[in-house]
Amino acid sequence: MTVKDQAILAKQAATLLAIASTGAKNDALAAIAKALDEHRPQILTANAKDIEAAKAAGMEAGLLDRLTLTEDRITSMIQGTREVIALEDPVGEFVSMSTRPNGLVIGKKRTPLGVIAIIYESRPNVTVDAAVLCLKAGNAVVLRGGKEAIHTNTALMSIMRDALVSTEIPADALHLVQDTSRESATALMTLTGLIDVLIPRGGASLIRTVVENTKVPVIETGVGVCHVYVDAAADLQMAAEIIANAKCSRPSVCNAAECLLVHKDIAEVFLPKAKAMLDAYKVELRGDEHTRQILGACVVPAGPDDYDTEFYGYILAVKIVDSLDDALAHIRAHGTGHSECIVTDNYTASQHFLNAVDAAAVYVNASTRFTDGGMFGLGAEIGISTQKMHARGPMGLRELTCTKFVIYGNGQIR
Repeated sequence: MTVKDQAILAKQAATLLAIASTGAKNDALAAIAKALDEHRPQILTANAKDIEAAKAAGMEAGLLDRLTLTEDRITSMIQGTREVIALEDPVGEFVSMSTRPNGLVIGKKRTPLGVIAIIYESRPNVTVDAAVLCLKAGNAVVLRGGKEAIHTNTALMSIMRDALVSTEIPADALHLVQDTSRESATALMTLTGLIDVLIPRGGASLIRTVVENTKVPVIETGVGVCHVYVDAAADLQMAAEIIANAKCSRPSVCNAAECLLVHKDIAEVFLPKAKAMLDAYKVELRGDEHTRQILGACVVPAGPDDYDTEFYGYILAVKIVDSLDDALAHIRAHGTGHSECIVTDNYTASQHFLNAVDAAAVYVNASTRFTDGGMFGLGAEIGISTQKMHARGPMGLRELTCTKFVIYGNGQIR
């Protein structure tokens, strides 16, 4: 079946999904959760094939981690599905309602986007998260994963489509493109009239390619060059714990910290404290000359690209700054609009940081690792949008809808 054929079937299914009841959609998600739980061995076997091939191809550790499914990660996918069932259905919600002087009652109502296509890399959990969120928001979805996860994605899609057969939701609401060549991605980018929204989810190269070449509307999800700035007024123990968590709890994901900025007034005390915690994870530090003067030759001299790199592993760029404004200037120059953090006990500094930083998520005294649909109470997420149109930050159910005006009259004419 061609990509266009799949999109046509998805378009037909989207018409039915748009008017499906909340109960019907929730029953479908419950069937998916049950099927995933019952087919754990099949999922793990398929994933093992992908892992074996990835290792043979020399995939780097960070990407290998993204590809890997474990019992716990399958449990998380199932739990995420059940959490989405519990969430309020946004479809049909009235955003506003007003009465005009001529008696017209004008409302704004949430409605599904239609057919959503997602091009993504490495992470098979996206296959489930995307399917579940799109279905609950009344959308059909066409997924195109990378070749590195084809066995896992195929198994997951087969399980979910089979689960829908016993429900009111058509199995053609979910599609996986089996062809992982560039041609299939290009085909998705050109299906105007069939694909309503395209969401790229992956590295900078993938996102740039989609944005530059697509003919359908795009929601751009972001590369995460995230910063933690430790202010002169910071609680240094808290700051060390935050940077250790932000960098090391799962360094391969987009909300992991990639750069540590430290105010010069506390650098000599703070950097050894932070290094002691980072050493437990064998983090490689790449720093400026001032950082090397404090910590010594163990710090690799930062190269010209290190402050712009999403490392996907245990590498952290470090820079000592003269002031809060200096830190803000660095973030403006090197940030990707994803997640930024200040650690400080100074209220004025925290508010200035919150107001001045242009990012989807801005933190005071908390790890950037919380930028996640589940952590924000959205259930699973479709991605982290770093653009400023329609959706920004973790994209949950409401971000997968648009609005339409509905007008009630009693014979008004113009």
